[in-house]
Amino acid sequence: MYRTHTCGELRIDNTGMEITLAGWVQKVRNLGAMTFIDLRDRYGITQLVVDENTPDTVRPTAAELGREYVIQATGTVRERSAKNPKMATGDIEIAVTALNILNRSEVPPFTIEEHSDGGDDLRMKYRYLDLRRPPLQRNIMLRHRMAQSARRFLDNEGFLEIETPFLIRSTPEGARDFVVPSRMNPGEFYALPQSPQTFKQLLMVSGYDRYFQIVRCFRDEDLRADRQPEFTQIDCEMSFVEQEDVLEIFERFAKYLFRETLGIEFDYTFPRMPWSEAMARYGSDKPDTRFGMEINELTDKAHGKGFVVFDSAEYIGGIVAEGCAGYTRKQLDELTEFVKRPQIGAKGLVWIRIAEDGSVKSSIDKFFTADELLDWSKDCGAKAGDLMLILAGDRMKTLAALNALRLEMGDRLGLRDPNKFAPMWVVDFPLLEWDDETQRFYAMHHPFTSPKPEDIPLFDTDPGKIRANAYDFVVNGTEVGGGSIRIFDSALQSRLFETLGFTHEAAEKQFGFLMNAFKYGAPPHGGIAFGFDRFCSLFGGADSIRDFIAFPKNNAGRDMMIDAPAELADAQLDELALKVEKKA
Repeated sequence: MYRTHTCGELRIDNTGMEITLAGWVQKVRNLGAMTFIDLRDRYGITQLVVDENTPDTVRPTAAELGREYVIQATGTVRERSAKNPKMATGDIEIAVTALNILNRSEVPPFTIEEHSDGGDDLRMKYRYLDLRRPPLQRNIMLRHRMAQSARRFLDNEGFLEIETPFLIRSTPEGARDFVVPSRMNPGEFYALPQSPQTFKQLLMVSGYDRYFQIVRCFRDEDLRADRQPEFTQIDCEMSFVEQEDVLEIFERFAKYLFRETLGIEFDYTFPRMPWSEAMARYGSDKPDTRFGMEINELTDKAHGKGFVVFDSAEYIGGIVAEGCAGYTRKQLDELTEFVKRPQIGAKGLVWIRIAEDGSVKSSIDKFFTADELLDWSKDCGAKAGDLMLILAGDRMKTLAALNALRLEMGDRLGLRDPNKFAPMWVVDFPLLEWDDETQRFYAMHHPFTSPKPEDIPLFDTDPGKIRANAYDFVVNGTEVGGGSIRIFDSALQSRLFETLGFTHEAAEKQFGFLMNAFKYGAPPHGGIAFGFDRFCSLFGGADSIRDFIAFPKNNAGRDMMIDAPAELADAQLDELALKVEKKA
């Protein structure tokens, strides 16, 4: 072994021990008579000292050292005269008696410290160096602990970890697939799985009544902070269960992860909120309930007063920003520009100030009386000193914009504490959503989600009102997990496919293997999948999942380190029977 201890292990109780450490040089401070070397590994940093008592053979080697050199140091643990309370090993240092350079290093392109001077692209290009930094190491270790905790819990509950294929058949529903050409079957392609959905259902048919997998999934979609083209799910399925059974066991699972990873105990049942209520109160199916500022509908009271923006709107709603009546015109203009961003899509913002003396001032004074605006403020729970912010337009788009505005105000007012957690379940989602462009229904969750039994007659009268036996686990405005009770009856599955616009032939071609399996005694079953990367970033107090993945892609889907994706050689293309036409 190159070392007897790690660089984060030694304490004052080890004083007098002869030890050997190995690691990377974090920093060298040459003070003439003394040289201090900070030696780092993933466990911590230990200070080495070369002074007048160090053997003469060691000093020339110490003089050669630079940042990120890999070295081995032998010496005696002694108490530091000037202790460093910010370091776990800050009470001791190593009086070096032998020093060996294992490997030299060029000067790294950025500082490998808690707060680096490297930009995102540079750190992504040299990801192997970025991963040496303490924040990244903490994130990767957090991810490891969470994975082990998940496996322990599920194993104790009787779940079997079973792998499913990565090379499967493409199914056009949902996000775009990544496809893989088959050399042995020219002109045919595999797809990388967006999830193991059909395979875990087949495992239920096979009698493996409790399955889980910490599995890689792939989606070819536009990227953002909480999205990567390849990501990891904690994928779970159970037989002979109803919705209540799934929620009970996986609420205990979530509580177990919070307790084991963060030391946080929840001694209450997580709230459950119907999808329709979440949309009405928060404008989102993944509401952040750490703070109030709920949405209030004003459509009936604001219509018919000659203000064309309101009179022509399907929906009018507002939020109350407590204590913000003193916002300046500049601040209000900033909020107006915020809601008009393309990704939010509001056409403008109406504001109402309730002054400390109870008077009102607004951007729509000439259309509404002070008494009318005060009446609105009472309905919305606004008090003296508060600010009302109102949007109008298409109902669903306006609710989404109000949600974005609510979160923006929550950030501005410091109401979204990353160390506070508000877990909840959102239930009773619509089974289907209508697309005006294609004039057809799509499955809101996936086409194997079971409808509520009492809503099945609506297939004949109003399919858009059918509720799904589906549920999402939401924490702090993030959808951490989602699942459903599945359809296990072939006739009901065929009925849903028909509603989704599949011909019998099309459904048979894409999903015949699953529908055939259901003919051989499929049990009632359901499950859930947790976004493992999102779970990790939530526990780590970060908005982006990228720093919790060892080798992520950038926002353009590129791996900056290995420069992928890349072109294939002509010989490879020929072997795959492919021809590439480059876009102009």
